[in-house]
Amino acid sequence: MPKPAFSADLSALPPSVRALAERGVSRLYRKGTLIINEGESGDTLFVIVSGRVKAFSVDARGREVTFGSYGAGEYLGEMSLDGGPRSASVITLEPTVCAVVHRPALQAHIAEHPDFAFELLTKVIARARVATQTARNMALLDVYGRVVQLLESMAVLQPDGSREIHERLTHAEIASRAGCSREMVSRLLKDLARGNYLTARGNMIRLEKSLPARW
Repeated sequence: MPKPAFSADLSALPPSVRALAERGVSRLYRKGTLIINEGESGDTLFVIVSGRVKAFSVDARGREVTFGSYGAGEYLGEMSLDGGPRSASVITLEPTVCAVVHRPALQAHIAEHPDFAFELLTKVIARARVATQTARNMALLDVYGRVVQLLESMAVLQPDGSREIHERLTHAEIASRAGCSREMVSRLLKDLARGNYLTARGNMIRLEKSLPARW
């Protein structure tokens, strides 16, 4: 459960997102709090002020697929603003502050700041593309291909030519995003480390060179 509403510091947010967050009610959620439940109806947008959350789905057999994790400056819940059910669940990965913006406040914000409608539309399109790519990968790539595609997409180029994944990823989180078992991820990462393709320290991953297309 969130703690009662309070006045959060919004100064670190991008200006357009800060203006939206100012129309909402700031709430603090403990780690492990489900703030959006897939399938439920909702008319609220959650602007992340601080902390980190994960969007995911679980099938009837309890298998989980992660769509992504999001931090300060991001907002979630826009997919249900058409009156439809929530398309995914969202859980906090650490203590998180969100500005909860209800639909009338969002409508008023768009009326005063028409450019935000294009920003919101761009966000919806980008996430739809990610969902399409995820479905494509699940259908067309094997487990190794899905793990490699995930690592490549998250890696950031460094001055020495290597690439680093700045987001802390556990083997379980990689498995959830790639749609496979944690044991399979552990085996693949260990094999790639033996081949000097990557270095894993704790939950941080560094890609030393291009990963092979096949393994």
